[in-house]
Amino acid sequence: MRHHIRTCVKACLWAGVVAGLALSSDATDAWAGRLEDMLLENKQISIDQWVRLKAEEEKRQAKEFEESRGVGDVPVRERWYEKISLRGYAQFRYNHTLNRDELLSNQGDRSIGRNNEFFLRRGRVIISGQPHERVFFYIQPEFASLVSGTEQVAALRDFYADLFLTENKEWRIRAGLSKVPYGFENIQSSQNRLALDRNDALNSAVPNERDLGIFLYYAPTAVRERFRRLVESGLKGSGDYGMLGIGIYNGQGPNARDLNKNKHVVFHSTYPFELPFVNHQMVEIGMDAYTGQYGVSASPVVPVNPSFFPAGSSSAGQAIPVAPVLRNGGNYLDERVAWHFVLYPQPFGIQAEYTIGRGPELNRDRTEVVTGSLSGGYVQLFYNYQCDTYCLNVFPFVRYQEYFGGRKSEGNVPRNSVRELEIGLEYQFNRALELTVMGTFTSRNSSDSQFDPVACTSFGNSPGVNNIGCLQTPYQRNSGNLIRFQLQWNF
Repeated sequence: MRHHIRTCVKACLWAGVVAGLALSSDATDAWAGRLEDMLLENKQISIDQWVRLKAEEEKRQAKEFEESRGVGDVPVRERWYEKISLRGYAQFRYNHTLNRDELLSNQGDRSIGRNNEFFLRRGRVIISGQPHERVFFYIQPEFASLVSGTEQVAALRDFYADLFLTENKEWRIRAGLSKVPYGFENIQSSQNRLALDRNDALNSAVPNERDLGIFLYYAPTAVRERFRRLVESGLKGSGDYGMLGIGIYNGQGPNARDLNKNKHVVFHSTYPFELPFVNHQMVEIGMDAYTGQYGVSASPVVPVNPSFFPAGSSSAGQAIPVAPVLRNGGNYLDERVAWHFVLYPQPFGIQAEYTIGRGPELNRDRTEVVTGSLSGGYVQLFYNYQCDTYCLNVFPFVRYQEYFGGRKSEGNVPRNSVRELEIGLEYQFNRALELTVMGTFTSRNSSDSQFDPVACTSFGNSPGVNNIGCLQTPYQRNSGNLIRFQLQWNF
């Protein structure tokens, strides 16, 4: 009996809210879409029910908009600022190496090194809009790029248009500079990612995640709403890159000319769904694959068995660097396949990806670039704690990653062997401000191609300890620990 009374009371309350909103057109505009959000947050409806309610709300708004059109089919309510959106985010970092100043990384954070400097990792401003019901544009410059040794230089990250082929926007063509849909973490915005850098295994496939190309995406309306909800609700979704996608792109990365006529071809598939009988728990699974020819660059490097400059020369006794041999004009087979699984944090979360493939890499003798096999992936465990006071959300997380294969975006394509454990915490003060603190325990190959027989010391300059010279070889393997901090603000 009490249960029925509570149900009736809830129904009356929600009916009163709906009636109150219906009494005022201004209130309806202000509260449009809020009711179903509150119902979902209070677990009164499922994700799929929320999607249907959202679709009905959008139809109602579209009908009102059509009815508001004036003479000559010119919208009365439409203004330029209703068509264009301006937003962005920035990431300010500090990395502290605990025990190895030789630990260098160009994979995701070039400030990791000897100087432990403050670093502006990202400074993004996003301009987007929909000038026509069938056209959407997206422009994202980056104000924290590195060009010729100069930091904080502006560079283009995204510049594309979505061309909707159907009225319900389920089919669309994306043309221009955009992310390549390969890997969950690659297409997930850095604004939403927990770990400070993307994993090596998937990220090495697409330098800077982007390229010039044209892509065809398809996703049913219900699936598109799930993609949107997974981002807007703070569950660390990847965004809408279609349930299915196929595309062609240059393959050399953003802001770079293509080096051959062979375009890369990519296939993308992913599906978010709600587990039955598990309290609206969301899960996403998918697979991606691509193939193409990648243009490799080579520069002189000291081989494993070097020759030496003859006696009497200014460089007598020093090893002679030699450029590795390139085959097929420097164009190498580049193909991979990847799988991903995501259990969204409600409140426990699991995120995992794995990739295998073939691509260019420097051979063990450092004399030739060959085609080699590659593999790697990661698994991340995390928890979504929703605060009552002093914060919005707290995400503790732990991630382990491995990668064994060439890093094609670097000269000579050195083979990387990466094993890394990361433990961290993301503290969201509010929607506009968050702080991430992370400890990293890593073992990886350096990006440094220099050869120096007395480059480093085993014990440093501690008093009473003799310095012992050690050999620095090209792309040598380094191990070390880091404490990392990142302050991110969104606007």
